[in-house]
Amino acid sequence: MPRVLVLNGPNLNRLGSREPDIYGTGSLDDLREALAADSRFEIDLRQTNDESELIGWLHEAVDTRTPVILNPAAFTHYSYGLRDAAALVTKAGLLLIEVHISNPHAREEFRHTSVISGVATGVIAGFGFDSYHLALDLIGRRPR
Repeated sequence: MPRVLVLNGPNLNRLGSREPDIYGTGSLDDLREALAADSRFEIDLRQTNDESELIGWLHEAVDTRTPVILNPAAFTHYSYGLRDAAALVTKAGLLLIEVHISNPHAREEFRHTSVISGVATGVIAGFGFDSYHLALDLIGRRPR
C-alpha cells in the first residue's frame, strides 16, 4: 500500500477548539481517522509547531520517494526555508499538494500570499477536511 505523508504546521494541533467558525469542530485526531478510512493509502499524518521539524519531514519525503499533502498553516506566508524544502520534493518528481482548511483568499490580506504555492504541484483550499480528501483523490489518480 503506498504511503502518503500528511504534514501539518503550527497551531493545527488546536483544531476543534481554535476558531471553529473558520476551521470547523473536527480535531486533528478526527482528521487522522477520516483519512485512515481511505484504504488505498497508508496515511502518515503528522503535526508540528516547529519549522525545522517540518522541513526535516519534507527531506524525508524526498529520501523515501513519498508524496506529500502539506498544510503549512502560518508558515505558508513567510517561510522561505519551508518553501525551499517543498521545492526539493517537487523537483524530485514527487507530488506535493498544498492544502488549507479555510480559504486564505477570503480572509485577512496577509493570508493571501503563499510562498509555498509557487513550488507546490497544486493547491486545494477552502473545503475543510475535504481539502485533504481531494488531495488524496488526486494522488490516487496520478501514476507512481
